[in-house]
Amino acid sequence: MEHLSDQSAIPNLNANWVNAKGAWAIHIVLIVALKIFFSIIPGIQRDTSWTLTNIVYMFGSYLMFHWVRGIPFEFNAGAYDNLNMWEQMDNGEQFTPTKKFLLTVPICLFLVSTHYTHYDLTYFTLNVLALLGVIIPKLPWSHRLRVRFLSGHPDDRYLDEQ
Repeated sequence: MEHLSDQSAIPNLNANWVNAKGAWAIHIVLIVALKIFFSIIPGIQRDTSWTLTNIVYMFGSYLMFHWVRGIPFEFNAGAYDNLNMWEQMDNGEQFTPTKKFLLTVPICLFLVSTHYTHYDLTYFTLNVLALLGVIIPKLPWSHRLRVRFLSGHPDDRYLDEQ
């Protein structure tokens, strides 16, 4: 209860930028830049470059939105210390326009990647595993759910500090 009142006291600058102008466009720019980067490397075929683009984008998205907890600055007395960015966005509400967009981008990238890899089983498996790794944490039933062997219980850090 105390954390909820702290969270509503001051706007969360860590997660509010995702609703700003251009925040959606940066995802498309990053995907295009990754595709260009992997395409200009000699010896990498088109299907491999699409799979690498997919995997690197999904890994970066997972790392940014689901792995890192807390905020990089101290202005709200630790109210967001146990929340990752996805949980901080839009005050934890599900299916807001921003969250729908961020759920759609990996799915579209997966579909494009599998199309350009000609549905090869190896590439498809890599692409679908990357997709599942980034989509499952975005679903409502996994809100504030932690995989124990990776990051511990969300309240562990808070309890250790007391």
